[in-house]
Amino acid sequence: MDRKPLRLAVWSTGGIGSLAIAAVMDRPDLELVGVWTHSPEKVGRDAGELAGIDPVGVAATHDSDALIALRPDCVIYAASGPERDVAAVRDYCRLLSAGINVVTTTSTGLVFPPVYVAEHRKQLEAAALAGQATIYASGIFPGFASDELALVLSTQSRKIQSITTRELSLNDHYPVADVMMDGMGFGRPLDFEPWLSRPGVIANSWRAPIHLMATALGVEVDDIRGTLDRKPTSRSIEVAFGKIEAGTCGAVLTRAAGIVNGKEAIIVEHIIRMARDVAPEWPTSTHDATYSVSILGDPDIECTMTLGDAAGHGAGRAAMSATAQRVINAVPYVVDAEAGLISSLDLPVTLPRHALTSIQS
Repeated sequence: MDRKPLRLAVWSTGGIGSLAIAAVMDRPDLELVGVWTHSPEKVGRDAGELAGIDPVGVAATHDSDALIALRPDCVIYAASGPERDVAAVRDYCRLLSAGINVVTTTSTGLVFPPVYVAEHRKQLEAAALAGQATIYASGIFPGFASDELALVLSTQSRKIQSITTRELSLNDHYPVADVMMDGMGFGRPLDFEPWLSRPGVIANSWRAPIHLMATALGVEVDDIRGTLDRKPTSRSIEVAFGKIEAGTCGAVLTRAAGIVNGKEAIIVEHIIRMARDVAPEWPTSTHDATYSVSILGDPDIECTMTLGDAAGHGAGRAAMSATAQRVINAVPYVVDAEAGLISSLDLPVTLPRHALTSIQS
């Protein structure tokens, strides 16, 4: 049965938010009714202009009360920076308690709500119950490539010894120096201790997809062991956040291994380089946004997925677009879902309705 287009608002106008605005305008089953922006200089400007498309007749606002008063069916939440984590939870609770569904790319820990921070989860559950609304988080990694792709492939399995999901990315375009240098250690001597090296950080960063896969496959994770490896660059590299000097860190590998019955069973790896030729001994790819799944079992299964063109053409935008579309395509399914905190395990395959309309005669 046909129904009226779902009324949507987009929360933030950064990279993913801008892509979301343009994508919503392409969908006949979705209607853009509001846009929230963090930047004062963007207030009052047309959302289409901010997204790099033609004007759409919706002005951006910094007034969250005004956005809530529009009563959208769902908010696409894609904030970054100071709106992440605790601030995002406060926003989610306000939206949910007002009866507004939320799909988000911001809080990656919500990819599998049962292992989200207990205090925050309880707040969200109470808000969702009060407003009879639903919240769903996804993306590409964490998100589809870190867990759901592996589960789809596992439908071919008779026995599974281990599952490894991996992202290979070239992040020389990322401009935030403190995240890249102090957080991950790029451009620092190898004896520098970045935020990633703190006990529990890597394990906690990837616990959501690991527990999601374990739950789907009917096993319990006894522990998650996180490890960090770094490799130096043999030459200086100019990147978006500055210059990486020769001899300092030019590649980072994080590994989180879920332990089941005393053995490493569910592994998530993330390899980030500042140039293609750094750490050649690690897995490589001709594409700058590459995702792979390796299932050791009966049968062995190997699958590689790339985004964007080879040789670095559009990989960053392709990954952001895929992240945005994961939640945009889920909107109709989330609106129809039971109220509460849900994961991909609670939804059917979130097929991209109307995606083929552009090639129809």
